[in-house]
Amino acid sequence: MRKFLSILFPTQSNEVILVLAIILITLINVSIILFFVKKFFPQKNIDEVINRTISWWKMIGIFICAIFINNLASYICLGILSFVAFRELYSVLGFRQSDRGALLLALVAIPIQYTLAYIGWYGCYIIFIPVVMFLLLPSILVFRQDTHRITKSMAMVQWTLMLSVFGLSHLAYLLSMPDIEGFSSGGRGLLLFLVFLTEINDIMQFVWGKTFGKHKILPNVSPNKTWEGFIGGVISTTIIGYFIGFLTPLSPQNVILVSAMIAIVGFAGDVVISAIKRDKGIKDMSDTIPGHGGIFDRIDSLSFTAPAFFHLVYYIAYPHL
Repeated sequence: MRKFLSILFPTQSNEVILVLAIILITLINVSIILFFVKKFFPQKNIDEVINRTISWWKMIGIFICAIFINNLASYICLGILSFVAFRELYSVLGFRQSDRGALLLALVAIPIQYTLAYIGWYGCYIIFIPVVMFLLLPSILVFRQDTHRITKSMAMVQWTLMLSVFGLSHLAYLLSMPDIEGFSSGGRGLLLFLVFLTEINDIMQFVWGKTFGKHKILPNVSPNKTWEGFIGGVISTTIIGYFIGFLTPLSPQNVILVSAMIAIVGFAGDVVISAIKRDKGIKDMSDTIPGHGGIFDRIDSLSFTAPAFFHLVYYIAYPHL
């Protein structure tokens, strides 16, 4: 598998190829095991595990395309991911007719934000949505002169843009991080580390919760989340992160810190989106992935872990920038 991937992606570092091979081999083995369990033990309810595995295959496919096709295509793929996430969010939040101008402007902000990430203009990238769009969007709403529920609309459009575009765009900016001497994996290694740990944390919390979970954390928000699942997930994700820390330029101590942070922040992102869906009375954001919900249901944690991971790594490993 590793040799095949090296031929397929000759420009990638050995470290990135190794981790990608491990992920694919693991997914293949898990899929085979689940197939035989379903075939010979039909009484066992493993549908949720199967659904998560299928989702993993689809997400890995998306990120392989985003990481390995070519540099420009990577940013375009991630920008499309933000567009779909934005569309799914605003479609369930209940905006007014008079909000359409602001929503259109927010959509225009997506290619601008990803262009800034592509050219690596950090100073403009980091303030475009939190400052420029923060000031511009309410002005657009006011010019429509519809003050009924305008405060709610201001908050929702800003928050939707921050979550689905600003948060996720940090995935793209990782690809623009400058080279560090002695660190061959580069931005693609950082992106693979972040995506893999965020998703494995979701799986680990699910497995530990299903196996040992008894004490619920937020029963009115996400009834299946337990302290056992959360703690087991954090510990497992931190250990896994430690062993693939070679995808980052961080010291072992900092890899442990960052890995634990990804697990904790990923949990926060998951339950925040769960709270929104419970408020709206929906199970999934959309049916973009038939039988598995929407794209944002699969990457909700990344909208939290991406900016947290980016800025922590930026502070620790790139203080000279």
